[in-house]
Amino acid sequence: MAGSAGGSPAMAIAGLDPPVFVAAAVGAVTLVLLVVLFVLRLPGASSPSSSSSTKDTAVEDKPAQKQVAHPRKKVPTHSHSHWKASGGGAEKAQQHKHPLCFNTLKGHMDAVMGLHFSPDGRNLATACTDRVIRVFKVADVTAKSFKFLRINMPVGIMPVDVVVGDNASEVVVAGQILSGASLSLYGPASTAAAAAQAAGKGDDSKLPEPELKWEKHQVHEKRSIIKLCAASMTHGQHAKGGVIVASCSEGTDVKVWTVADGRCVGTVDSNQLCNHMAALSPNGRFLAAAAFTGDVKIWEVCMTKDGQVKEVAKAMQLKGHKSAVTWLCFAHDSQKVVTASKDGKIKVWNINVRYELSEDPRCLHTFDIPEHPSQPKGGVPCFDKLALSPDDRILACTIGPMLRWLDMETGEVMDTAETAHDGHVSCLQWSPQRHETGKGVNAMVLATGGPDRKVKLWEAPVRDLPRAAGKT
Repeated sequence: MAGSAGGSPAMAIAGLDPPVFVAAAVGAVTLVLLVVLFVLRLPGASSPSSSSSTKDTAVEDKPAQKQVAHPRKKVPTHSHSHWKASGGGAEKAQQHKHPLCFNTLKGHMDAVMGLHFSPDGRNLATACTDRVIRVFKVADVTAKSFKFLRINMPVGIMPVDVVVGDNASEVVVAGQILSGASLSLYGPASTAAAAAQAAGKGDDSKLPEPELKWEKHQVHEKRSIIKLCAASMTHGQHAKGGVIVASCSEGTDVKVWTVADGRCVGTVDSNQLCNHMAALSPNGRFLAAAAFTGDVKIWEVCMTKDGQVKEVAKAMQLKGHKSAVTWLCFAHDSQKVVTASKDGKIKVWNINVRYELSEDPRCLHTFDIPEHPSQPKGGVPCFDKLALSPDDRILACTIGPMLRWLDMETGEVMDTAETAHDGHVSCLQWSPQRHETGKGVNAMVLATGGPDRKVKLWEAPVRDLPRAAGKT
């Protein structure tokens, strides 16, 4: 043993027992691994792939943060059009401009969720997810810029729709808060200014400054408002012309309110799992709801002898669609209804019937919805929004970003804007009055809004199609 102890190191290792040698080797490898792991955990030592993954996660979190501030509507996170995102944006935007689009209302800082013309067509109110209600002066729709009245919503309330009351200085706003939906009326602080504006004697270049008149919270409990509509009560011998609004929830309930004092004067239930939208007839007599099934329920807003709303009672039902009705609109005489369904059909109904004697509404026409690029491959074409022109002869329809005009006598396509907005068209309405659009043309004007921060004005296409073709 003494001789081996005095030998070389190699001989000493060779002289070790095998178990001892294996233990020493394992210990050395373990030590090396610990050193490597310690170095990798030092700050700044992460791999490029790890850094890239962290950055991607941060970007993906941004839309979620935005949705917390606006729990009802999933607002698109992109804020620029695809034309601007690529090179030569102005040139490409000009190339894609549709000939019927003659002007754009700018100034919105986020998605436009709702819009509504005043009864005289000289003002246009918009609801934007930047928490601002704007009332634009659009007496001259060809102007290069538009003045507007600005109403800042309280912190925590996201406007999702807006309607104009008796005059342009009176707007009802549907809002979304964490605890549910809200309704609020903004009107002029001065009664004299409001009266002058309503009588058409006020300064047309400036609207009276608004103030909050009334406010309601959780109007549909915790459910959100998906559509707000308004009408002036002009039917019947006792009508006084007061304005009512209907708020349609994402559930099955629809409520009717008086604008003057914010009273809820009626609640109806579609009993169809979920609502798609609701509309009031122009004379304020009927309320209709499009919901989960192919049947459309219509209620009558009944009045007392002193002109007050007495109740909202069930009147009739439109039966004939084979799938869910996505949208509906009343004709301007309040005697017809146009419906669009997922069954690929548009139907025109006569509701001027003696429903109190159990007389059913009659389907006057049925049109096939024309195929379009936005429909799923092999799917049935449908529209998600409709708007009937003031003369009831042109139907504006949208699906996704596409805007289409149909002739109501034939069902034929009059014109199409494949990309009306950079994203889904969120709202549309015809001006109640015609406008001078240039070159002496006094035309019907359609307004549309979308997630691209824009409100676009469109001139109605010329009706030059052959009549009585394509309807059944």
